[in-house]
Amino acid sequence: MTAHGPFSRARLLPSLLGLLLLLAGLAMLIGGIRLVMLDGSPYYLIGGLAVAATGVLLFVASRTALLVYGLFLLGSCVWALWEVWLDWWQLVPRLALWFAVGILLLLPWFRRPLGAPGQGGGVGTKLVGAGVAVAGIAALVSLFMPDRGEIDGELSHEMVRLENPAPDTAPGDWPSYGRTAFGQRYSPLNQITPENVDQLELAWTFRTGDIPGPNDPQETTAENTPLKVNGMLYVCTPHSQVIALNPDTGEEIWRFDPKLSTQNAESFKGWAHMTCRGVAYHDEASYGAVPPASPDMPADRCTKRIFLPTADTRLIALNADTGKPCPRFGDGGSVNLATGIGDFNPGGYYSTSPPSVARDLVIIGGHVTDNVSLDEPSGVIRAYDVRTGELVWNWDSGNPEETEPLPPGEIYTRNSPNMWSVMSVDEDLGLIYLPMGNATPDQWGGHRTPPMERFSAGITALDIATGEVRWVFQTTHHDLWDMDVGGQPSLTTVETAQGPRPALIASTKQGSIYVLDRRTGEPIIPVEERPVPQGAAKGDWAAPTQPFSKLDLQPPLMTEQDMWGVTPFDQMLCRIEFKGLRYDGIYTPPSVQGSLVNPGNFGVFDWGGVSVDPQRQIVFMNPSYMAFTSQLVPRDKVGNAQRISEIEGVQPNKGAPFGVILQPLLSPLGLPCQAPAWGYIAAADLTTGEIIYKRKNGTIRDSAPIPLPIEMGVPSLGGTILTAGGVGFLSGTLDQYLRAYDVATGEELWKGRLPAGGQTTPMTYAGADGRQYVLVMAGGHGSLGTEQGDYVLAYALPEQPQ
Repeated sequence: MTAHGPFSRARLLPSLLGLLLLLAGLAMLIGGIRLVMLDGSPYYLIGGLAVAATGVLLFVASRTALLVYGLFLLGSCVWALWEVWLDWWQLVPRLALWFAVGILLLLPWFRRPLGAPGQGGGVGTKLVGAGVAVAGIAALVSLFMPDRGEIDGELSHEMVRLENPAPDTAPGDWPSYGRTAFGQRYSPLNQITPENVDQLELAWTFRTGDIPGPNDPQETTAENTPLKVNGMLYVCTPHSQVIALNPDTGEEIWRFDPKLSTQNAESFKGWAHMTCRGVAYHDEASYGAVPPASPDMPADRCTKRIFLPTADTRLIALNADTGKPCPRFGDGGSVNLATGIGDFNPGGYYSTSPPSVARDLVIIGGHVTDNVSLDEPSGVIRAYDVRTGELVWNWDSGNPEETEPLPPGEIYTRNSPNMWSVMSVDEDLGLIYLPMGNATPDQWGGHRTPPMERFSAGITALDIATGEVRWVFQTTHHDLWDMDVGGQPSLTTVETAQGPRPALIASTKQGSIYVLDRRTGEPIIPVEERPVPQGAAKGDWAAPTQPFSKLDLQPPLMTEQDMWGVTPFDQMLCRIEFKGLRYDGIYTPPSVQGSLVNPGNFGVFDWGGVSVDPQRQIVFMNPSYMAFTSQLVPRDKVGNAQRISEIEGVQPNKGAPFGVILQPLLSPLGLPCQAPAWGYIAAADLTTGEIIYKRKNGTIRDSAPIPLPIEMGVPSLGGTILTAGGVGFLSGTLDQYLRAYDVATGEELWKGRLPAGGQTTPMTYAGADGRQYVLVMAGGHGSLGTEQGDYVLAYALPEQPQ
């Protein structure tokens, strides 16, 4: 090696950079060829040639490297601006790396060893400088541009003085999952306002002691919204324990542990979920005079009850004062929900959500594990007497006309659509409203019967007294994308041109928000049937149209330009994956090739639902956007596995011609392939059906390798709440914060750091000390990978001196 060789001291830096650029260019060239073959952008092929050539020229110390690189950098700037204009996060993978290389080439340690200035270096240096300047100016200007997907607005109309139709409830209580059976998640408390919310501080912390163990499933999740009623807080943990707390101090009053059974399994690992979203409360005094004691009904008869669904298929009635089982309910305090269900894998059937209580009935549905087989438990809804646990009626969507209690020894219709979420109740109309799922499996429906088709993925209204169907509104026809209605419907009164109308608001995974007359199911805000992609898998079919609401937060059509990454390389790989998938827009049917499902089955809105302010006439919400891929796997490649086949990640769908692989659309670095933002806070005006604002929400602090609080807008799982004070709250983002917002503008006003993931819906109540508290359970979410724990945290304004 000579003194002037490529690894001499003088030429070492440009030679090393040249080798790196040669490797980078070859990688781009290989990927670029593949992308062009898929009819994708030719940029990576051309850019790969230019970068590789720059690397070779640097290695041989030719100043022509500057000329080639300068042309490449300027060309990259033009291409990037043409594709995404001044979108900062979209410019990062397109220009950031090449901008940094350009800076290096302008430094004397890299530029001077490249031969004499007369070898084209002067023009090349100017081109590199121009490219660096254009990229830098574009990045700087883009920082001040509106974020893609945001809507900047403010609630403008005056307060609509409509009476809240929700059942009367003590203002300081939160006695039901959605505060009342109307599911509004709205509190009349107004002590906390936009002007003082920044003074919120942690008032107390309680730890339940229920944390995931080594024998628990991955999806052990703390999704509980506690109740505040009867002078206590009632908390439910993932393992179905109920704990009563002092609302002012967080001190434990009593605890009930149901001692879950593994149902003859070796452990709980086979469970698809391990969660308890909530419990239900019933006070006989709310329904008139308490019946006198009798020999058949002793004095200690649990006039105030907590109803607990457990992960081992029990519905337990507890004395709300003591935590003791109510002995007259069912068999020593519990009803066996496995009765009439038939065979199922341990954990394959149970209620993850709280029941509803109406007219002395406790009404409950159940979760059925998706995509195991065509012979899974029924999605039956059952109503039990709150005092005795006697079955009063059952509504089986596979046999919808027969609501009389099922005779002993018979089983409900296998595989009928289920309701795993939370229902709403209007006792004055005598109706309960079910957010329905679909018949498993989710991605292939060639076997579905007419009742399955009718009741899947929509809202079904039943008569409280009899369980008979009163009306049905379907939000997804012949659902092949797992678009079950996850959120509890919210009931309110909506001001319309024809006057006030009793309304039901249903949020959906696909992003449409349906506003229906809750008496009839007729749309209040218009719904339009539009043609959607066809071409389902063999033996199946796709609905020709789907219902789209005018009030809509669905994502726009995704294109190759929407693919993202932190570097040009993972962005290129995401573009290759995108072009290799079938994608014709929303409702693209699943395929053996692999289809892009956008939004994915986590949904724009999931079980967190939305919250409604009945006087401001707004709906407050937290839309998320995460695309998934859905690939059907022929039966001969899946085998007869009961849960997961030998092909890693395949859900077996035993009995169907296809298994399925479902996964988020991620880059090789594990980041979303779609460009940010991925999560927002938003509000809509119910009087017009228009979106008021939509603002990106949340940071990557707890998702990135380096905990930087960069505001990119992250997904959230859990719901919002509203208060009469004009402040909304959300804790479900992937970063560990409870946030407060001005509901008129969507502006973030305050955030409190949580010790674990807060993927749940918070609540608010008034303590005996006169303070308004905001309560959140922070226990993390196994499938999202957020920090797990066992925390209950209460926030309040500082105590005022006496």
